[in-house]
Amino acid sequence: MIMLNKYCSPLLVFITLVMGMIFSGCRHEKPNTIYMPDMVYSPAMKAQEEGADRLPVVGTLPRDFNPYPYRNDPNAAAIRLKNPLPRTEAVLKRGQYVFNIYCSVCHGKQGLGDGSIVPKFPRPPSLQSDKVRNWSDGSIFHVITMGQNLMPSYASQVREADRWALIHYIRVLQRSQNPSAEDLKILEQESK
Repeated sequence: MIMLNKYCSPLLVFITLVMGMIFSGCRHEKPNTIYMPDMVYSPAMKAQEEGADRLPVVGTLPRDFNPYPYRNDPNAAAIRLKNPLPRTEAVLKRGQYVFNIYCSVCHGKQGLGDGSIVPKFPRPPSLQSDKVRNWSDGSIFHVITMGQNLMPSYASQVREADRWALIHYIRVLQRSQNPSAEDLKILEQESK
């Protein structure tokens, strides 16, 4: 409890408190000192306004960005790109997972070009065709990265390592539909 001397009345204390609260709520539109004027008076732009989109500084790259040097040269990609991933069970399972998410919609579960969108869109090429079967891993990687004909680029959706795993899985699908004589011998030996 506040001790009041004989000159201070409760009404005076109440008025002083009320006036203090009123004046403490006042806003100052213009401060006396501006520490960083660029931040205080920054130019606001609407997202659709011309010049609102800022381009990155020349010579900089985003984090985890790996530039693709074969954008306009699919032949060089076919020759120079080699699959860095080993063909292990884990890699094949990852390739199957990525295939089922991104590729099977158009190319179908077996890669025959009979995906669920075929009635609405033109039929994509079969991954089981001799043409695609004879492509190098680098050629398939290039098509996934850059797109081809109606197929868009999947570089932004599928990470580079997943593209290589996907290629391993496509090769397994191709062998399942068109086994070699050696594959058939191994199958016969395992079934005995």
